[in-house]
Amino acid sequence: MKILAADDETLAREMLTDAIREAVPDADIFDFAKPSELLAFAGENTCDIAFLDIHMRGMNGVELAKKLKDLNPKLNIIFVTGFDQYTGEAMALHTSGYIMKPVTKEKVELELSELRHPITPKSDVLLRVQCFGNFDVFTPDGQPVHFERSRSKEVFAYLVHRHGSSCSIKEIAAALFEDEPYDLKQQAYIQKIISAMMKSLKKCGAAAAVFKKYNSLSVDVSKLDCDYYRFAELDAGAVNAYSSEYMSQYYWADFMLDDY
Repeated sequence: MKILAADDETLAREMLTDAIREAVPDADIFDFAKPSELLAFAGENTCDIAFLDIHMRGMNGVELAKKLKDLNPKLNIIFVTGFDQYTGEAMALHTSGYIMKPVTKEKVELELSELRHPITPKSDVLLRVQCFGNFDVFTPDGQPVHFERSRSKEVFAYLVHRHGSSCSIKEIAAALFEDEPYDLKQQAYIQKIISAMMKSLKKCGAAAAVFKKYNSLSVDVSKLDCDYYRFAELDAGAVNAYSSEYMSQYYWADFMLDDY
């Protein structure tokens, strides 16, 4: 969970971040004194919740919230203030909550329990997948996943691209070996590649990321944190990260991106 916090008063910002940290110790908290810096960060990163002080110099919390909503309509925004005259404006923005200062752990916990856009836990994610630029796969702590065969990594890339749809062995072969006949020799080779892929995933504890059935495979999208999937959900960080390059090392990805 990524949480943003903005208050241009140092002591108030420290009290806010301390209360958030007490309420959600495992969250990644990013605090800002300047609304413009928070806005720039939110434009390039996936964020779940923003705690915004309403009275800030330059751009107040309500104005900042409007700009954040343009970036990510599903961002949970919680206003923090010592005044109650802004309640109407806050509710008009369909914010998640409103905390009166002083901020406490209990007040933060109450607002987090009633979020407008509940946050799906990511504790069961097995892999982080990068599709923009070159295709790469990482463990949740950022370590690259080693595939013993380059083709086995490509098979996994194709499954990720299909976004959970079931793919037959023949279909995978057609994507990877477009102009080659699908004969017994190729079938045996594809099976070896798939076996190597599963071996690599098992080695890093991520074998459950792939569903295997007779003659077909698919990824379990719930086990992946993938920029391509977040892009499809109009996540601001993923949208801004896309620079017209998608799985650059695979020729089939160029003409298949618009299909799904």
